[in-house]
Amino acid sequence: MELQKINSPKMIKQLTNKELEILAKDIRKFLIETCAVTGGHIGANLGVVELTLALHKHFDSPTDKLLFDVGHQAYIHKILTGRSDAFHSLRQYKGLCGFPKRNESEHDVWEAGHSSTSLSGAMGMAKARDIMGENYHVVPIIGDGAITGGMALEALNHIGHDQTNMTIILNDNEMSIAPNVGAMHNMFTRLRTNAHYNRFKNDVDGVLSQFPMMRKTADRMKDSVKYFVMDGIFFEELGLQYIGPIDGHSFEELEEAIELSKKTKGPSIIHVITKKGKGFKHAEDDMIGTWHGLGPYKIETGEVIKSESVGKSWGSIISDELLKYASEDRRIVAITPAMPVGSKLTKFQQELPDQFFDVGIAEQHAITMAAGLAAVGMKPFVAIYSTFLQRAYDQLLHDVDRMKLNVIVGIDRAGLVGADGETHQGVFDISIVAGLPNTVIMMPKDAFEAQDLMKTAIEYNEGPIAIRYPRGNSLTSVAQDYVPSRVEIGTWDYIVEDVNSDVTIITYSESMIHMAIEVSQLLKQDNISIDIVNARFIKPIDKTMMQTITRKTKNIVVIEEVIKHGGLGSIVANYIVDHRLSNVLDRIGIDDVYIEHGDVPKLLSDIGISSEQIAAQIKKMMND
Repeated sequence: MELQKINSPKMIKQLTNKELEILAKDIRKFLIETCAVTGGHIGANLGVVELTLALHKHFDSPTDKLLFDVGHQAYIHKILTGRSDAFHSLRQYKGLCGFPKRNESEHDVWEAGHSSTSLSGAMGMAKARDIMGENYHVVPIIGDGAITGGMALEALNHIGHDQTNMTIILNDNEMSIAPNVGAMHNMFTRLRTNAHYNRFKNDVDGVLSQFPMMRKTADRMKDSVKYFVMDGIFFEELGLQYIGPIDGHSFEELEEAIELSKKTKGPSIIHVITKKGKGFKHAEDDMIGTWHGLGPYKIETGEVIKSESVGKSWGSIISDELLKYASEDRRIVAITPAMPVGSKLTKFQQELPDQFFDVGIAEQHAITMAAGLAAVGMKPFVAIYSTFLQRAYDQLLHDVDRMKLNVIVGIDRAGLVGADGETHQGVFDISIVAGLPNTVIMMPKDAFEAQDLMKTAIEYNEGPIAIRYPRGNSLTSVAQDYVPSRVEIGTWDYIVEDVNSDVTIITYSESMIHMAIEVSQLLKQDNISIDIVNARFIKPIDKTMMQTITRKTKNIVVIEEVIKHGGLGSIVANYIVDHRLSNVLDRIGIDDVYIEHGDVPKLLSDIGISSEQIAAQIKKMMND
């Protein structure tokens, strides 16, 4: 069957297992060739080809609800639901989204870019089904890393207690983004190698079906024996029927398990063992998460095609500075919620293992653990993506800021991230964090200032401090002999200063400052002179410089790559209003919208953040 001809999952329902195996090979070839051009989450999807085919053969989407936990594992689902023709546009500007999207297909019933949400969503759908007297299956598909997340465990507790009918697919490939950690991961390792319990249970059930009078006594015996033949009965003790472990690449085993789960009254969990990257050696051999999500690559060699850049990655600049200080001070530790590779902390992990903690997919725990460390005199640095910091807002407020603890939060991937789209854009963290009374927020303009601000953060002992840094590489190279200087909290500096300036641009971050310089050069042609201020501290703002700015120039423009409400522009607006000033302020940023996936410059242009658009807006401001 040709992939391009598949426009509905119904088209595979009559295929034999042999035909499904051929289709699986075709899908893998298609994925490898397509993602080599577009990039994407290739490893995760190569591992779930047979599983997704089996789910669509034995369930009836969209009547039956398939909920993909971290939506990057839904590529095969998209192919089977009629979107293979659009796959060349995957994660591209105005193209197919790399995650399930409800407005893309009726088969995308759940959107998820963060992990551990599918079980709670499934519980809601299942309860709605039961209340309305409807009849359909609810099938969340969750990974062995994601199921260790606190929200997933909360949902399991509720599902087991209420005995709600659903089939949970536990996709166990021993990895999420990086190798999984924790006690539950160790339990899964034991489960993978122990099939005795299910064999024993099935044999006993077969015998009991012939001697119903023995059922009560034998059930007690079975419950006692299972503790000896199976290392861990976690799910059954929670009230879920455990099925597995089964080979996630065997259509026969998948069919048998799915049909058994459909007959089970109450919740069941199918433990499926898969191989991440299956069918593509480069991805199969990856043990550190390089092939989790990446850009274009060469199929023959597996070499990732990197864009040309001058400096180091921002994550490397920050983590290398952190390692330097931690090597001399055992109080300094690094914490990451399952992102050691993405946050460039693998070197720190290797050199200072006792001062490094990968807590798994547990952002809330990461922040409160840092609070505990700080409460007894340690200096924790939590490296966390902006989009994942959202998940730990209460912990940041209640456990860190309220107690004024010396926790450093490294907000990685701040600003637009491009291809991963609206679930991952790092544009909300300032609005979230700026409202916390005790937290300082800063962002460097270049690699040198990044080192200065890291020194400032390490030596700061007045409460929590956050340093934002973007995805990708800095435009500046780090000089080996550079000696960082501590920066006074809440101070700005001029990048461009003119005695007779007409407008002051206030901005921060390397990309926005470079854009502001381009704007000033464009406006020179119209004899409009611009001052540019580097607002490296977003909170607190430099009130002394604000006095200078408001007296010197009537027109002020704040440019930022974040949501405008609650951003620096809002803080500056509050200053002007609170001091009853008559300055004219334009705030250029992101309105109340979610930004979809695509090339960052194109996305910025769409929302009015380009040098030409800003120059035009300033000219209009001057004319008005």
